[in-house]
Amino acid sequence: MTDLAGLLRKDINKINAYIPGKPIDLVKRQLGINNIIKLASNENAYGVSRKAKRAIIKSLGEIFRYPDGSCYYLKLALAKKLKIKPENLIFGNGSDELIDIIIKTFLNPTEEILTAKTTFVEYEILALANGFKAKTIPLRNFRYDLEKMRESISRKTKVIFISNPNNPTGTYITKEEFNKFIESIPKNTLVVVDEAYNEFVTAKDFPMTMPLIGRKNIIILRTFSKAYGLAGLRIGYAIARKEFIQAMERLRQPFNVNLLAQKAAEAILTDSSYLYKTKKNIISQREKMYSEFESLGIDYIPSQANFIMFRTKLDGEKLCQILLRKGIIIRDLKPYNLNKYVRVTIGTAEENKRFIKELKRILETNNSKKEISKIGG
Repeated sequence: MTDLAGLLRKDINKINAYIPGKPIDLVKRQLGINNIIKLASNENAYGVSRKAKRAIIKSLGEIFRYPDGSCYYLKLALAKKLKIKPENLIFGNGSDELIDIIIKTFLNPTEEILTAKTTFVEYEILALANGFKAKTIPLRNFRYDLEKMRESISRKTKVIFISNPNNPTGTYITKEEFNKFIESIPKNTLVVVDEAYNEFVTAKDFPMTMPLIGRKNIIILRTFSKAYGLAGLRIGYAIARKEFIQAMERLRQPFNVNLLAQKAAEAILTDSSYLYKTKKNIISQREKMYSEFESLGIDYIPSQANFIMFRTKLDGEKLCQILLRKGIIIRDLKPYNLNKYVRVTIGTAEENKRFIKELKRILETNNSKKEISKIGG
C-alpha cells in the first residue's frame, strides 16, 4: 500500500482550506428545503445585467475555441473606464488567482507577507500554500491596526495585504490613515489593497488609491464578482504600474479567464444603469438593516460593503444552524475566531425582510435551546 504520509507535503496539515458559504443546491439536498435564500457569500442579490446575459448567449457558439489569453478587448474597455493604460491591468480567475500570482511573483525564500488577523483568509492560505510565512496583526476595534502593522514590518516583510473595506467586518481605513501608512513603507515592500467592495463605499474619507499607482509600490485588486454580479464566472483584476504587471504576466496561466467571463464583463461595463441601481438598492437596504438591528437591540458593525457583521445573543454557529433550517444561509464567523458574531449579505428587500422576521422570532422565542438541540447543536 502507498505511504500517503511520505507523498504529501510535510506541512500540508497546517494549511486550512477556504470554507465557502453553503451553496443553495447543497442545502436543498441535505435538508429537503426548496425556498432558500443565500445571504452568506456577499454576492449581488439583484442578479445579472441584461447586457451581460445577451453577451453570454451571443458567445455560446464560440466556446469550442480557447479564449483570448490577454483579455485584449476587455482590457481596452476597462482601461478606458478607469482612465488608465491597458498596460496597467491584469485579469485573473477571480481575485484569488491574482493574490496567488502576486505571492509567486514578489516573494523570495525566507520572505513573508503581513496582513490582519481577521481579514480575507485567502491572503494567509495562499501564502502558506506557496511555502511562505504569514504574519498577522490583530484588529483594533474591528479595524486594521496600521500602526501595529507598521511596527511589525521587518526585513523579511515583502508584501502587505490590506482589505479595504475589510472582509468580514465591513470596516474601512480612512484616507488619512492610509496615506500616512503608505508613506512609511520601506522601498522594498509592496502594499496590495484589496478593494473588492469599492463600489459600495459611501464614506467621504475613503482613500483614493488609483493616483498612487505610478508613485508607490502598490497593487489594487478589484472584482466583477460583487457589485457587477458575475461571481459565477470568476473574474477579477489588478491595477499596478507597468513593470509589476509585466512580472505578474510571467506567472499567469494561459487562458485563465474564460470566454464567457470576458464577454460578460466587457458588456456590463457599458451597463451604467445596472450598476447604479445595484449600488442604490444595496446601500438603501443596508441602512434599513441597521434600523432593524437597532429595533431588535442587536449590536452591529457599520459597514462600507454589501454585508453587515453583527453580534448574536446565541453562539454564532448555532444561530446559523437554526436559520439554515428555515432556508436562510448566512455566514458563521467561527473560522475567524468571532464565535459571537455572524455576517449577513445585503439581499433584496424581500430577502432581508424574511431574514429579519426569522431572526426576530428566534430572539423572542423561549425555546431556542430546544431548537438547537433538535439539530445537534
